[in-house]
Amino acid sequence: MQLALTNSLPQAPEVKLMLERPKAAGHGEYACNVAMQLAKPLRRNPREIAQGIVNALPESPLLRKAEVAGAGFINLFLDLSVRQQAVPAILNAASDYGRCALGNGKKVQVEFVSANPTGPLHVGHGRGAAYGASLANILDAAGYAVTREYYVNDAGRQMDILALSTWLRYLEMEGQKLSFPANAYQGAYVRDMASAIRQQHGGRYVHEAAGVYSDAPSSATDAEAHLDALIDKAKSLLGPDYAYIHDFVLTEQLGDCRNDLLEFGVEFDVWYSEKSLFDAGLVGKAMRRLEDEGHLYQQDGAMWFRSSAFGDEKDRVVQRDNGQYTYFASDIAYHVNKIERGFEQLIDVWGADHHGYVARVKGALEAMGQEPDRLTVALVQFAVLYRGGQKVAMSTRSGEFVTLRQLRQEVGNDAARFFYVLRKSDQHLDFDLDLAKSQSNENPVYYIQYAHARCSSVLEKWGGDAGVLVNADTTLLVEDSEVVCMQKLLDLPEVVESAARDLAPHILAFYLRELAAEFHSYYNATPILTSDKAVREARLSLVASIRQVLRNGLVLLGVSAPDKM
Repeated sequence: MQLALTNSLPQAPEVKLMLERPKAAGHGEYACNVAMQLAKPLRRNPREIAQGIVNALPESPLLRKAEVAGAGFINLFLDLSVRQQAVPAILNAASDYGRCALGNGKKVQVEFVSANPTGPLHVGHGRGAAYGASLANILDAAGYAVTREYYVNDAGRQMDILALSTWLRYLEMEGQKLSFPANAYQGAYVRDMASAIRQQHGGRYVHEAAGVYSDAPSSATDAEAHLDALIDKAKSLLGPDYAYIHDFVLTEQLGDCRNDLLEFGVEFDVWYSEKSLFDAGLVGKAMRRLEDEGHLYQQDGAMWFRSSAFGDEKDRVVQRDNGQYTYFASDIAYHVNKIERGFEQLIDVWGADHHGYVARVKGALEAMGQEPDRLTVALVQFAVLYRGGQKVAMSTRSGEFVTLRQLRQEVGNDAARFFYVLRKSDQHLDFDLDLAKSQSNENPVYYIQYAHARCSSVLEKWGGDAGVLVNADTTLLVEDSEVVCMQKLLDLPEVVESAARDLAPHILAFYLRELAAEFHSYYNATPILTSDKAVREARLSLVASIRQVLRNGLVLLGVSAPDKM
């Protein structure tokens, strides 16, 4: 196509040739709109430009015909042999089929989940986990050098609230009468941690409740100030022992989170500690640099970053009047550290409620002398869980939430992983438990897995040596349903590339459902184990290649590919 364009229009300005799949089957396998891109700069009719390009196309055994359509589209019709050759190519490539070189080894970090380790992961976190893990797999398949990272918020107020909550429950178990704050963490897991501390250390950490609550403002007047006062009092009364309780609850919840994710098929290469940023002095270093560059100023005793100068709606506090750095300050240091570790592209997976945070982080990177476009933020809407048609409310502090572990136990890992990525990440997702558990064609993950199992069943019933299928005569695959299936198989590398470029695992999920539908139609209409040996082996080779592609796609989405169902 590029050669034909150059030969027919040597004076044409440089344009990017893009081939797209037409929506209508009769418009060929690929379409190109380059003629319409060139019409204005060349001041020519786009159909005339398109016809000139078509006339200049060199003959190729891969191209059956090319034609001009509509306002100036060039439609390309591939020779049937292109599809037929895809079958042995897939069988030879096996698990590598679908991979592409889009990334060219570019170092990419995908940071996802990164939930505060203050309680079990809930179903909202599950969507970010499934999306981030699937995206990382797809980027890896697209040729990027991917690092999966979890940022552990182990240095902030939420961990202090959890430590306080656990200690107060411990005091209750030791017979102290107290009013447990409504805005502390309420879940049963808090009592479990308190009980574990008591079993290991008895009454070592007991202090009179009256002393704990002395000088604290009324919770009715200011609930958050009340909580902060209790945290300060806990640190004062416990002294060095406070660090033990803080580290104990952190270790317990982080370990639970790690195990939960591992069971969900989500693994991280790096667990990066926020506290380590402070221990290494990186937060202070970043703030001093911003101050030296004139990007910080003091007001009302606090230190502010001029984020409004970089596209944010207003300036942001980086250091409070009590000297404590904000989360934003450590986030600035963290993102600069990511770049200093050599990552060329940063992809952060955040909940959609953090959309307002994007501009300030990008602005901070720019203020630190970094290219803000090196950071891409993928926003993920939290999933809304429905059971029996009723919406389930979730709140980590109140303890009224459905955990990711409970969801997995109810519907299984496969359904959870697939349903989470079945919609574009920034779109609302209603998670229908009844559908996820159903064994029907309406359940997309069941439908795809059943297609894979059907392929395996056919091959098992045949009982021959699968190794001979790579040499089958695929020129015998001429039925319409076979041609459609082969074209679908041919599309996988393009689908992976598109999903990687758009950070959109749902593109792959849709593709697998479409491929499964084409296979089920083919299976129901075509005798595969026919008496003609050559035709039988050709059709079995197609079935084997469909099975391979289904498996490859499911693996990228973290879903199993069962041989029996």
